Amino acid sequence: MSNPYVPLFFLMGLGAVFALVSVGTSLVVGPARYNKAKAQAYECGIQPTPQANEGGRIPVKYYLTAMLFIIFDVETLFLFPFAVAFNQLGLFALVEMVLFILTVFVAYAYVWRRGGLEWD
Repeated sequence: MSNPYVPLFFLMGLGAVFALVSVGTSLVVGPARYNKAKAQAYECGIQPTPQANEGGRIPVKYYLTAMLFIIFDVETLFLFPFAVAFNQLGLFALVEMVLFILTVFVAYAYVWRRGGLEWD
């Protein structure tokens, strides 16, 4: 009798091999450009600007974009239960979901028209 965990261990091993091959390939193929910023802790490799070091303000546009993403992402998550139970819900749920999507579309159009999705 075979062990029921064999497929699980196989997929875990396959994932580990894929991760190791990906990291190894990036070390061999990828560019090796080092700078002072990459040697610092918690840095992405972009040289910091003097304004950021002096405590300069971050534009509000970043926060607005993050809030818009969260709002539309959470609204999209409400569609998942509807899609899963579509057959059992009936016509009333379909009408409610159409109204919900219409509300989301109106909000999206408003943000788009006001320029909330444009990067300057």
